[in-house]
Amino acid sequence: MAVRCQFENSNEVGVFSALTNSYCLVAVGASENFYSVFEAELADHIPVVHASIAGTRIIGRLCVGNDKGLLLPNTTTDQEMQHIKNSLPDKVVVQRCEERLSALGNCIATNDYVSLVHTDLDRETEEIVADVLGTEVFRQSIAGEVLVGSYCSFTNQGGLLHPMTSIEDQDELSSLLQIPLVAGTVNRGSEVVGSGLMVNDWAAFCGMDTTSTELQVIETIFKLKDAQPSNLVAKIKGALIDNLS
Repeated sequence: MAVRCQFENSNEVGVFSALTNSYCLVAVGASENFYSVFEAELADHIPVVHASIAGTRIIGRLCVGNDKGLLLPNTTTDQEMQHIKNSLPDKVVVQRCEERLSALGNCIATNDYVSLVHTDLDRETEEIVADVLGTEVFRQSIAGEVLVGSYCSFTNQGGLLHPMTSIEDQDELSSLLQIPLVAGTVNRGSEVVGSGLMVNDWAAFCGMDTTSTELQVIETIFKLKDAQPSNLVAKIKGALIDNLS
């Protein structure tokens, strides 16, 4: 299911939060209304952690993570890193990264298997991405844009790309990632997909300006209607009751 929300007056919810299948990071200091949206959808399944990075609230653009790990910029303080480490599941590896392009969320897009990275990323950072996130790493641009984390968003189920991505590029990226992809927008035509949308395998959050058509595309390409954890639990319970009766 895809849910609309706002961070204060901003529709760029992906700037102020980061979401994976194992955890959700949300910027400190927002209204309770913003947090309650995440808590309602996620708290039964994964931890929702209030955090800051380098004293700022733009955590979604500064960090990048997946089910296995989380990469933070070298400007992250020791206290911030310790708080995040203590709040996440034990299996998640948290590591700081000495990278010149410190807005890691803008420069890297990932799911649990494949990472796309900025073409100018350091070789050492590429190795850290492969090691900490446990993914294959490919240097890519999307519709001519090198900030792959800003102009696409993908999970293990599907992905949304910059609206000007050509059919050839969509096919190439789809075969690289082994998931269905579609070019589209969020927030009533915004091409900055990574900033306006945060999504995992069973939930999505996008800005208040997102139209019903955009929502429908998001729910379809990310296969959200069939993937709700509550639906899965209900199916299992139903099967057990059938077996018992």
